[in-house]
Amino acid sequence: MAFQCQRDSYAREVRQAGGGTSCCGADGAVREEGAAWREIRGGFSRVYGGLESGLIFSSLSVQFTTTVVSCCPAELQTEGSNGKKEVLSGFHVVLEDTLLFPEGGGQPDDRGTINDISVLRVTRRGAQADHFTQTPLTPGTEVQVRVDWERRFDHMQQHSGQHLITAVADHLFGVKTTSWELGRLRSVIELDRPSLTAEQVAAIEQSVNEKIRDRLPVNVRELSLDDPEVEQVRGRGLPDDHAGPIRVVTIKSVDSNMCCGTHVSNLSDLQVIKILGTEKGKKNKTNLIFLAGNRVLKWMERSHGTEKALTALLKCGAEDHVEAVKKLQNSSKLLQKNNLNLLRDLAVHIAHSLRTSPDWGGVVTLHRKEGDSEFMNIIANEIGSEETFLFLTVGDEKGAGLFLLAGPAEAVDTLGPRVAEVLEGKGAGKKGRFQGKATKMSRRAEVQALLQDYINPQNAEE
Repeated sequence: MAFQCQRDSYAREVRQAGGGTSCCGADGAVREEGAAWREIRGGFSRVYGGLESGLIFSSLSVQFTTTVVSCCPAELQTEGSNGKKEVLSGFHVVLEDTLLFPEGGGQPDDRGTINDISVLRVTRRGAQADHFTQTPLTPGTEVQVRVDWERRFDHMQQHSGQHLITAVADHLFGVKTTSWELGRLRSVIELDRPSLTAEQVAAIEQSVNEKIRDRLPVNVRELSLDDPEVEQVRGRGLPDDHAGPIRVVTIKSVDSNMCCGTHVSNLSDLQVIKILGTEKGKKNKTNLIFLAGNRVLKWMERSHGTEKALTALLKCGAEDHVEAVKKLQNSSKLLQKNNLNLLRDLAVHIAHSLRTSPDWGGVVTLHRKEGDSEFMNIIANEIGSEETFLFLTVGDEKGAGLFLLAGPAEAVDTLGPRVAEVLEGKGAGKKGRFQGKATKMSRRAEVQALLQDYINPQNAEE
């Protein structure tokens, strides 16, 4: 069975490591293997159906040996570097035991290797775990499984942090958690309340960090489904395909909760929790955003880096950044307003100049690199004549930009869509004016020829 208890497997792995090898304990102390195994027996948290995790090994040491049960062709849908969905071809490998956690309970799956072959996804299928690899593994082969400890420990910190925040929010203010998401950069708890005050958020943050400093232990128990204690345990129900005992994660004197995820063995391993704030959620819910453990340190590092960069750019101390940016925004708004006024004056001047153009009465064209839709509309409004085709464009001469066609209403209705097609763009119009966006400004001459061809037959008839 893929999730059978692995204490014996871990014991075998530790013994196979050989004498004289040592490992790092949860408190950072170096111990000989015998002491390490005694620590493992006492400190490991049991995950879904028997999967185990703990704070004993470093990222290079979290490994154990098992056997391949099956290997079948499979596909994995993933997101590429360009943001587009990609489908990878590979294999679903099932192992006799596994220490890689499959996605569940709001927690993403582990990453790791099997015989140094990368495991790109771990998913639960009934009572077994499918490990997606791009290299096949032969059934019956003995393999070594390693877990990406940095990712695992990060998930442990965020998940245990969520349990603690959920329990404290309920205890202090009777606010229930309805769901949560462990994100790549931040985690979100959905609370069953329309809003929380700043004072309530501060009280929750203060309380959870006090409990972290109290070094409260976190332990895992298994209860049978008919155990009366199950009724006293917090939870949102069991999966439809659940079988066997119920796994309960308990933070001493704080919370007991049904959970399949990986957790720290003591709240002190969370280091610190920072609540970044709240946002309005769905259906009168509130989303509470938080970081735990190493994520807080990384966030502080990023924030400090940004602060240093702003100090260099704004030429002032961090305490004056906000005021400096406000001044820049006000200056920018004033410049934009002045620029718009100048552009309007220019548009009026250009409109008067076009009226004296030798092409007046036929097709009058104008292109400017600088300008916008308002600029073109001011020119069209100033001219205000339906006797002439006015074809205006702004933007890159050979790239993308904006266009406006004005003239006799019936003719513009006919020619507008054709102009957009020539410029490989889109647009719309009414009452003698058609405007839109273009991707091929280099084809402006073709539009001018199209308009001339439309006019010339009419002139011939006259």
